[in-house]
Amino acid sequence: MKTVYIQNLRKELDATDESFAASCCKKLGVDRDALLRVRIVRQALDARKKNDIFHCIHAELTLTDAAAKRVLRDPKLKAEEVKTAAPAPFPFGTRPQAGRIVVVGLGPAGLFAALTLAENGYMPLVIERGRPIEERVKDVERYWSGAMRDPDGDSNVAFGEGGAGTFSDGKLTTRIRDPHIDGVLQNMIECGAPEEIAYLAKPHIGTDRLRTVVSGIRRRIEAAGGEVRFSAKLVDLRTTDGAISEICVEQNGTRTWEACAALLLAMGHGARDTARMLYEKGVAMAPKAFAIGVRAEHPQSLINESQYGPMANHPRLGAAEYRLTARSGERGVYTFCMCPGGQVVASASGAEQVVVNGMSNFARDGKNANAAVVVQITPEDFGTHPLDGLRYLDRLERETFLLGGADGTAPASTVGAFLRNEKSKPSRSVEATYRPGVRYTRLSDCLPDFVSAGIRDGIKAFGRQLKGYDMEDAVLTAVESRTSSPLRILRDPDMESVSHKGLYPIGEGAGYAGGIVSAAVDGVKAAEAIMKLFAPLP
Repeated sequence: MKTVYIQNLRKELDATDESFAASCCKKLGVDRDALLRVRIVRQALDARKKNDIFHCIHAELTLTDAAAKRVLRDPKLKAEEVKTAAPAPFPFGTRPQAGRIVVVGLGPAGLFAALTLAENGYMPLVIERGRPIEERVKDVERYWSGAMRDPDGDSNVAFGEGGAGTFSDGKLTTRIRDPHIDGVLQNMIECGAPEEIAYLAKPHIGTDRLRTVVSGIRRRIEAAGGEVRFSAKLVDLRTTDGAISEICVEQNGTRTWEACAALLLAMGHGARDTARMLYEKGVAMAPKAFAIGVRAEHPQSLINESQYGPMANHPRLGAAEYRLTARSGERGVYTFCMCPGGQVVASASGAEQVVVNGMSNFARDGKNANAAVVVQITPEDFGTHPLDGLRYLDRLERETFLLGGADGTAPASTVGAFLRNEKSKPSRSVEATYRPGVRYTRLSDCLPDFVSAGIRDGIKAFGRQLKGYDMEDAVLTAVESRTSSPLRILRDPDMESVSHKGLYPIGEGAGYAGGIVSAAVDGVKAAEAIMKLFAPLP
């Protein structure tokens, strides 16, 4: 038998495994008993024709030798034989470790860096300023319920086991192409993610299942010899001959110094105090473009009907997604982190801030769809000092807090009132999902003028692209300010800081990733860079 790779196979929405296998045989012109196994490599929904929606499949088909020979000879099928080769041995380094290899942060980059190191015998020390996922969820829920005016400073949507992505849609879509992606997804599956993430074109886990995956990865790190310390914060570092030699960790009010052979910094883009400490220590960094805006909420039924037409209620389609782009003068305007059937969540990490984000469970069965509508912003808008972006966001998030009200509610507006630049009345048809609640007001009062203008231009354009997007009563909630880090900690091609040897800035907070998978891959690659230098522990 042989395995062949075939693209663009059609799978009907109602197809069973058997009916799909039969349709594959018909397309290939082989008998059903010649097809021994089907492995879906990629599955994407084709909804270009609203009355003819189906899945487009790329698959590996294991066939009898005779059938495979016939399929590979047919030029119309464009089949390729699948051949596997044994992986090359990894070139482990020989340098002894003069201290611990330390991973800072347990978001995707930190988790996968630590997992790679631990399972290869390096026994890393992992420090996370927040709490374990079970405790963290309770802390966040207390904040959302209104029981706390401000979020817990070190256990909130930004800090804690799993990082900011834990309270999201759990999207695993990535624009990068990297051989490490398959390994990242496989590890997630082994820790509780659905197997479909390995082949869906737009995979997601959902915040509910992602929490299980995160804790599963942490347990694997510990089982392999890694040490994880929660409520442990990086507060200082020392260098010897230009290289990191010690780090200071604060835990339960006590500071201790740890010898450090290499420091993988996966701090996340909410850790502004850590970024300031690093700047004071002379770590090279630069300001970086990012985007700010609002969260837009629409009835999920409207999005389904706009995307799927008469097939909108098909049980195998689920909640529809969208991704929209436009221009406002020279600036890009786009939707970001779309959450089908989700909710808008409070994502502040400090006192007197209002920050919004989106989240949805694996089932995506909420009544509203939400997505960020954001406008590009560059250092020309906020300043060229490495910390100017942080200062800009500090001011913006406080102004949003003041406009929302001292009780922690967020400022909101209907789309219609926002387009007219009026003070908004409550929406009559869309119930805002943000907790602890929203205050309807004139939303442009907390946004820079160019951002308000960009969002207006964007919504008008999106209404032409997706029917109903500019509906009068859709709800906008401010401020979506943490789409990406406003700074980049500079590193060389080997992923090492250009100013401090032994420091490896990784993930979104360092300015090198744009989602769960890309951050995880960045962590794996940094761990491998360190493994090429140091020998595993005996």
